[in-house]
Amino acid sequence: MFHARGTCHWGIKMLDQTAMSQLHYELIRGFLATGACPTNDDLATSLGISHSEVEERLRALSGIHGVVLHPYAPVPWVVHPFSATPTINWLEGRDGGWWAPCVWCAFGIATLAGGETFLHTRYGAEGEEITIPIVDGQPVGHDEACVHFAIPPARAWENIHEHCSLVLAFQSAEEVRKWCERHRLPRGQVVPLQQVARLAKIWYGTYAAPDWHKWSISEAQAIFNRAGLRSAFWNLGEGSVNY
Repeated sequence: MFHARGTCHWGIKMLDQTAMSQLHYELIRGFLATGACPTNDDLATSLGISHSEVEERLRALSGIHGVVLHPYAPVPWVVHPFSATPTINWLEGRDGGWWAPCVWCAFGIATLAGGETFLHTRYGAEGEEITIPIVDGQPVGHDEACVHFAIPPARAWENIHEHCSLVLAFQSAEEVRKWCERHRLPRGQVVPLQQVARLAKIWYGTYAAPDWHKWSISEAQAIFNRAGLRSAFWNLGEGSVNY
């Protein structure tokens, strides 16, 4: 975790929490206002810092999993719950919309955007196109729908893109079983759509705050518990990874 300015063991300069929070706030604020990720030039202007310092801060924020950068440059690729590039999950708002890495994230965006939104996605990323109305972060209808989490969250950051790509909506638990067998992908946990919306509201509800901080393991575990996700699948164990 990053507590003070210095250099961590993988060579990324550490920043204080205020610098982290300021950068994250500008990223989330930009997504919400424009539907797109702020450029590094935008961030330099809004923060009043140099382009090289923006890159330094982005690398540091990436070091605590506050942003996912492109592998070729210090440029945001994913700023959960937003994706800067197209995905199967499109969250439509009144004046625009956003791509989400997964269904969980889509409900997170709906929580941050507020009001009435619509999630456009496909069951199992291959089947029927569906549109789920959402009001203030809560789905309207589709009571039979569920969300499959294939990879335990304790392993999410081993490959965050794989983890997010496998958090998908389905019509039923039986459809999840058939889908996993057909694609030879792991079966994890099936969670009702309403419960995923509750998880997203708790998890992402403060992500647009100027004093944002990345969840510690204990904080993340408490959120899973509050959302009613208490099986071994959701156990984060003990470690130093931020969530």
